[in-house]
Amino acid sequence: MINQFHALSLAELCDRLCEKKTTLIIYHVRSDADAIGSAFSLRELLRLMGIPAICACSDEIPERLRFLADGVQGSVLPEEGMELDAERVISVDSASPQQLGDLYTRLHKYVDMMIDHHGVGTVYTDYYIDPEASATGEIVYEIAKELLRKGEIDEIPPRVINGVYAAICSDTGCFRFANTTPKALRYTAELLEAGAEQHQINRCLFEAKSVKQVRAEGEAARHLSLYEGGRIASVTFPYSSKFSLSLSDEHLETIIDIPRSIKGVEVAFSVRQPEDTSFFRVSMRSSSDVDVSRICALFGGGGHKKAAGCSVEAANVGAAEEKILLAIRKEMKLI
Repeated sequence: MINQFHALSLAELCDRLCEKKTTLIIYHVRSDADAIGSAFSLRELLRLMGIPAICACSDEIPERLRFLADGVQGSVLPEEGMELDAERVISVDSASPQQLGDLYTRLHKYVDMMIDHHGVGTVYTDYYIDPEASATGEIVYEIAKELLRKGEIDEIPPRVINGVYAAICSDTGCFRFANTTPKALRYTAELLEAGAEQHQINRCLFEAKSVKQVRAEGEAARHLSLYEGGRIASVTFPYSSKFSLSLSDEHLETIIDIPRSIKGVEVAFSVRQPEDTSFFRVSMRSSSDVDVSRICALFGGGGHKKAAGCSVEAANVGAAEEKILLAIRKEMKLI
């Protein structure tokens, strides 16, 4: 499928971005700081070139990440007919059509380019993908530097500096994960020299949790399971728990950290039930040589070798967990 579409060089990507076309920037559901920071940084770069642009997602921005869009745009939920007002659509940080949720159903005919850093996924339009980049924000920073070199912009403004810093810092786990490359650290040093608000951003990303988020983590810990002598760990979060605690999806973002943090665990995963249906969302992490993106790809998902996600259908949360566990065991050659 990838051969249907054109692989863009950075120069070609920037040339296309410079075209004076009203732009709609879309990004994946269950959005994180990389998706939001990249989208709004790209929006700002286009604005500096006199190009109108807005960002859209099937999910609203989580409250803890609202700072990345404050003063720029209110809701990012799609408006009726917005695709007709845009002359082009660009997706960022979205490795497969499924990650775009309902937006892809509406916009698949209009998506002109995808900018991404995931090594595993499904290409759905002309693309610039750099699997070596720590985050899509790293690519946006390279775009900004190229536009500056070409004289298309006069400066890289604070909103881009902070958005890119948040994107890289988030996707590297505050520089703890295996995707923390020398280049990512060099770029981060440049961002700090340019005035990135390091302390404030890090607190928003990693320290400031709502009471509901803490309660969600506590509830998830009650549903912790260990398999294969502690090599595999999981947490499940059925809709009944979500409903009884009055939680939203954004409160469940960090429950994957519970099984991932256990000593000796090689593969960790969480299974969440967003609604009282047969649909379940899965996040997966690896602290070994196991490539979790390969596992998630079996279910139409994708991501990185060490961090990936997918969705499954099952009769209940236990059955969904068993599906994922079976795939992990096969990948680890345990069965």
